[in-house]
Amino acid sequence: MTSTPFTRRQALAGLTGLGLAGAFPQRSMAQGTWPSKPVRFVVPFAPGGSSEIVARATAFELTKLLGQSVFVDNKPGGAGNVAMQEVARATDLHTLILGHIGTLAVNPYIFDKLPYDTNKDFRPISLLAKVPSLYLVNNDVPAKNLKEFIALAKSRPGQLNYGSAGNGSAGHLAFEYLKMATNTFITHVPYRGTGPQLTDLIAGRLDAASVGAPAVLQFIKTGKLRCIATGTPQRIPQLPDVPTVAEQGFPGFEMTQWYGLLAPANLPQQAADILAAAAAKAVNTPASLQHFSNDAAIAVGSSPAEFAKFIAAEQQRWKPVIARAKVKPDN
Repeated sequence: MTSTPFTRRQALAGLTGLGLAGAFPQRSMAQGTWPSKPVRFVVPFAPGGSSEIVARATAFELTKLLGQSVFVDNKPGGAGNVAMQEVARATDLHTLILGHIGTLAVNPYIFDKLPYDTNKDFRPISLLAKVPSLYLVNNDVPAKNLKEFIALAKSRPGQLNYGSAGNGSAGHLAFEYLKMATNTFITHVPYRGTGPQLTDLIAGRLDAASVGAPAVLQFIKTGKLRCIATGTPQRIPQLPDVPTVAEQGFPGFEMTQWYGLLAPANLPQQAADILAAAAAKAVNTPASLQHFSNDAAIAVGSSPAEFAKFIAAEQQRWKPVIARAKVKPDN
């Protein structure tokens, strides 16, 4: 990805509309002290999916805003722990990572020991985007909405099942959170990936699942799966007729996957301020918003303090869910 000439005047002009111009330290921008070379943006997942959309759209816009190439480097493995450990130890000040609900709010509670400290070894920069979690059933399940599904589950405790992409996955947590909120007993069936899980759900071998919107919108629109609720606070434009969980009797319920930008804790404050303002701008450009809309993702763009507060709240929200469900990582 090639860099684009960039001036301080252009940066400030572009950010004025978002109220972020003051977040750029003028002295650092004028001197161009950071970034001074290409920036590596590590994604702790294999290529494809929502993480790829968010990371590449953000990197493309950051390249223009920062005046240095920002390139995506996929480094999957160990539920994201491999990449997190590497970036935590990076010393070049030009290595970033895409944070996720799994690596930041789940892994600290499902692994006995991590090779890094989630809250001390990283500097939160900006919450980039959220991806809706959808609650689905196959067409043979006699429930047209969430209320009917809950009634069915309570009439047949433990007889209904739901699938996930694996223990500790976002889909696993999403359904356990729903079970906790609705006081239902539904059996978990873990798979190794979203693909096999969806194959069995469509075929009727699974009753239900919670999956990120990008992977299943096509199946919902073609009638192969039925969406009974969205985990978002508001209905999503792609499924305007599907009510949220909150609308169906559970106020305050929210389940979305989310992605944010983090740097090693050693990144200087001035550089972090430059990066945070640019990231908030990057995810809200017309090009990024179009990419996100195609993937049903919701652009955010927050300050470092807001993102740090969000991570802390998510950790507190998921800790009891993980404990209740006795979630353990896949071997």
